[in-house]
Order: sequence, then C-alpha cells, then structure tokens
Amino acid sequence: MTVLSAPSPAARERTLLWLLAAVQFTHVVDFMMLMPLGPLLMQRLGLSATRFGALVSAYTLASAAMGVLGVFWLDRLERKRTLLMLYAGFIASTLLCGAATGATGLLIARTVAGACAGLMGAVVIAIVSDVVPAERRGQAIGTVMTAYALSAVAGVPLGLGLANLGGWRAPFIVLAGLAGFVWLLLLRFLPRVDGHLSQASGAASSTAGFTPRLALGWGLTFTVVFASFLLIPYLGAFMVGNVGLSLTDLPWVYLAGGAATFVSSRWIGRMADRLGPARALALLLVATMAPHLLFTHLPPSPLPVVAVVFMLFMTLTSGRAIPTMALVASQVPPSLRGRYLAVNMAASDGASGLAAWMGGLLLSTAPDGTLIGFAQLGWLAVGISALALGMLWTFVGRAVRLDATPAP
Repeated sequence: MTVLSAPSPAARERTLLWLLAAVQFTHVVDFMMLMPLGPLLMQRLGLSATRFGALVSAYTLASAAMGVLGVFWLDRLERKRTLLMLYAGFIASTLLCGAATGATGLLIARTVAGACAGLMGAVVIAIVSDVVPAERRGQAIGTVMTAYALSAVAGVPLGLGLANLGGWRAPFIVLAGLAGFVWLLLLRFLPRVDGHLSQASGAASSTAGFTPRLALGWGLTFTVVFASFLLIPYLGAFMVGNVGLSLTDLPWVYLAGGAATFVSSRWIGRMADRLGPARALALLLVATMAPHLLFTHLPPSPLPVVAVVFMLFMTLTSGRAIPTMALVASQVPPSLRGRYLAVNMAASDGASGLAAWMGGLLLSTAPDGTLIGFAQLGWLAVGISALALGMLWTFVGRAVRLDATPAP
C-alpha cells in the first residue's frame, strides 16, 4: 500500500500564498471592473456621469474609512476568522451588486464591498508578515501582489466579456461564485494564525505602541501611491488623445503592461529580499523617474513603441508597492500589525483618490481630445517620488525594527 507523505512546509507556504493571492484577485477585479462597465451602467440605470463617479468613489472611500476604524479591533481576533468574516461580507455584497435593481441599491452594495475589501487587504498582508520569515517576505508579498497584474490580464477582460454576453449583472454574480469557492478553500487550507494574540497582553503591545516614528510609514505609503496615481487614471486618455492610439489599441497595451507586471512582481519581491526592502524601494523610486518623464512627454508613436514604454512604466511603478509593504510591515510587532496595516491601506486608498482628483484639476482637454498639462504632471510625479525618497531615509533612520529577533 502506498503511503502519501504530508506536504512539506514549503509546499504549505506556497499554497497559502496563492490562496491569499486569489483573495486579492477577486477584490481587485471587483474594484477595477466597474469602470469599464460605466457606459453600460449609465445606459441601463439612467446614471449621470456624476452619479457613476459616486459609485466608483464609494468603494475606495469606504475602504479608507474602514481602514481607520480597523485600528480599534483588527488585532483582537484570530486572523483566519477575521479574514473569513470579512471575505463573507465581500461575497455577499458583490452578489447584491448583481441583484441590485437601481442605482441606490448598487451604491449601498458597492460601499459595503469596499469596506470589507480594504480590511481584507490589511489582514492578508498581516498573515503573510506573521507566517513568512523576514528574509523571504518580499518574495511572498510579490507572489500575493501578482493578483493585481492578473486582474488586468485576465479578470477585467473576462468580466467585460461576461457583461457582453449576459448583461451588467453577470460579472458580479460570477465573481461572487468564484470568491465563494476561494472562501471554502481558505476554510479548508488556511491554518489558524494567532501568534499575535499571545503578545497582545503586554504593555509594549498596546495601542500606545503607535508612535510618531511609526506614522512615518503611513506617510511613506501615501507619497509612493500619490505619485503613481497622479498619472495612472489618465494614461488611456493620453495615449488616445496625444500619442495617437485608437480605442481598439488600448486593450492590447494594457494586456502587455499587465503581463509584464505579472512576470516582474515575484522578481521584484526576490530583489527586496536580497537587497532589503528599503534599498529596493529606493532603487525603484529613482528608476521610475525616467519612465514617468518619458511616457508623459511621449510624442505620437506606433503601437509597439507605446506598448514597450507602457510596460516599463507599469512594471516599475506597480513594483514599488512590494518593497513598501514589506518595509512598513516589518516595523511593527505582530500584535499591532493588523491595525497598523489597516491604517496603511487607508493611507493608500486616500492617496489614490486625492491624487486622481488633483490630477484632474491640473489637466485640461483641448477640443480635439488632447490632454493639456500631462507633461507637467509627469514632473510633479517625479518631485513627489523625490519626496518619498526623503521620507524613506527618515523612516529607515528613525523607526525601530520591532519584529526582529533581539540580540542575545
């Protein structure tokens, strides 16, 4: 009789990381899918552009608000139970999006989905940081964050295809079904993660552990994300209005960028482990300055040239999130990590929303569709990346690494 051996610790860790990546994939697709569904929703539900904008922003604003509220309770519960509870709320609200009969119901469902998703992201990174040793944490976070690239490569196009076949409700219903399957896998394979609870009773692990020095991590995350989202929401309009691409070219460009990001995420994670997340982030902040300026000053160009520049832009820009998350997660003990990362996610959501709003204020559109001021926006993004470098230097110099093993 053949005796099956138990999975190795490395195999269990890989399974855990890909399950957490699947959680991230479902909520990123849920967030991104609404924007290309805009014309269909506006037609079927009679929405104005303003009301549709409220639908989009409700998700992010609810995520940011719940991230702040999560500081009061997120580390008081065992992490598997917390993730399952939040994910169940996300699944239910996504299903309600597909069942909504009007704009108000859809708005409420999107708000609840965003509130659950923001805290889910914090719990996912907290689990990775609790379970994976610091020397492999960058690659682990890179694995989980491949979900963002995969959502662009596969999730959003499939969602649009389902909408074309079965109406705007179909993508939400199918996504809720997929997330339900992932929930069952989490219930079966995700181990209990409660090491942080054993440390929560000490005085050093109370909420007083949040010091002004640790708040620099939130500022660092805010500036890194802000510099990116000054540009990202307007890349498509710039490529069509200024660079000369057609609307039918855009899916191919975004597909190329998503594929490049998917491949590079784990490589950037390994680089963060090898060099240290602070040094890797510093290198990426400097490296992104060139593609930010190159892309925002790009003249009318053929599709292959634009695709190559876009791939470079997205690979480096999205890659900055990996060492950022690895760095800030390493600065707090496990007993504070969930709450700290919840506020960190709120900082990220707030930065993306404020940057997109500011970018819109600084840009104008000519009668022929050309974006005016995008080159200047590129210089502003570079300046804020330089500010992030300064904050990184201050953060690394002043914050104490609290999860390191104390010297004997």
